[in-house]
Amino acid sequence: MNVPPRPSPLSMRLGPRPLPLHLATEGWLLQMSFAGLMPASTPSSNDSALSKPIRQLAAERANQSPDTYTQDWHHGLDVVAFVDALTREAKARMDRLLDGVNRYQTHTFKRTRVAPPSIWSHGAASLRDCGGPTEGPAVMVVPSLINRAYILDLAEDRSLLASIAQSGMRTFLLDWGEPCAHERTFSMDDYIIRVMIPALEHIVALTKTKPRLAGYCMGGTLTTAAAVMCPDLISGLALLAAPWDFHARSDASRHFLTTFRPMIEGMITAQGGASVDFLQAMFASLDPTLVGRKFRGFAVRDMATDAAQKFVELEDWLNDGVPLVADVARQCLFGWYSENQTLKNAWKVGDTIIDPALIKAPTLAVIPSHDRIVPPDSAKALASRIPHAKIMTVDLGHIGMMAGSSAPNILYAPFAKWLKELR
Repeated sequence: MNVPPRPSPLSMRLGPRPLPLHLATEGWLLQMSFAGLMPASTPSSNDSALSKPIRQLAAERANQSPDTYTQDWHHGLDVVAFVDALTREAKARMDRLLDGVNRYQTHTFKRTRVAPPSIWSHGAASLRDCGGPTEGPAVMVVPSLINRAYILDLAEDRSLLASIAQSGMRTFLLDWGEPCAHERTFSMDDYIIRVMIPALEHIVALTKTKPRLAGYCMGGTLTTAAAVMCPDLISGLALLAAPWDFHARSDASRHFLTTFRPMIEGMITAQGGASVDFLQAMFASLDPTLVGRKFRGFAVRDMATDAAQKFVELEDWLNDGVPLVADVARQCLFGWYSENQTLKNAWKVGDTIIDPALIKAPTLAVIPSHDRIVPPDSAKALASRIPHAKIMTVDLGHIGMMAGSSAPNILYAPFAKWLKELR
């Protein structure tokens, strides 16, 4: 196995973020394995202390029903050997996880792809020209505020933006950047009214045409607002895994936000927003075992392979998050996820209620069927409220639809075709 040389500590990656939480979660899961399998107290001859999993195994060895099994548990199971085996496996799992994390942190891959040139800016945000024929239809693509925009242009063979441009359209990216000092007081309204809509107006002035507007993830929710507020600026709307019903399959997150709202409010106030590590912890709560599974698998890969490089490339993006300023964090966490203002037609931008039923532009909603971050029912709720919206279901996940190896065929090509054929 080819193991890359270990670089200096200053060049090591910090991820997977937040690393202390992921390691603590793995330790807790292993501890729960012991707690669930071991007796609650000292073994007794009547077997009353035997936990259900051990009772089941012991009963099977004694060829009895678990409900009627009464033998001393030592007769049914070599507990010392069992616990010893469990301990060895727990240590091996943790060692593999730590090995995988170390191999990721010290991998020699470094992203060299250059961001497209900026042709307009406002604060930290830039409108980037991603190419395509100047006489072709214009498209502006809007990512989430939470993650870096380069997921839309991750690599030469996995770039939605390049695919759109190569299909014959003038392609633009609204890159939000990272909030600068004067944006710390921004609200969601500011991002829409002072940044996104003026960027659209700049494209109209530059190309003399009304662009198609496309939004990915949270960017789709934001572009919905722009489509309602400024219908004369766009010729079509495309929504890629755009959340709308924030209560769809999110009971655990919703109850967490409701219960801990005072604590989260205090954190947002103290930090001036929601930090990258806090946001990453929220995403990790959707599948607490995911990081352990991923990095144990990575530990046994050949580090010199293309697959290993792509793993690192995507993990680097995942760990390169963007904090949310205070008012935007409150809108996302409490206005959307807790109160579900979007679905209730209670979300306002300025004085405008964002009602998708008012959208008249041709609309395509792309819904990945394996999406854990934006459940399909959440995105379908938005599509169902837009008159004449077309739904395209793709057999991909939330991130896989942008960066997966099958994304160019399953998503990029049909998506670009739909955009280009709009009239």
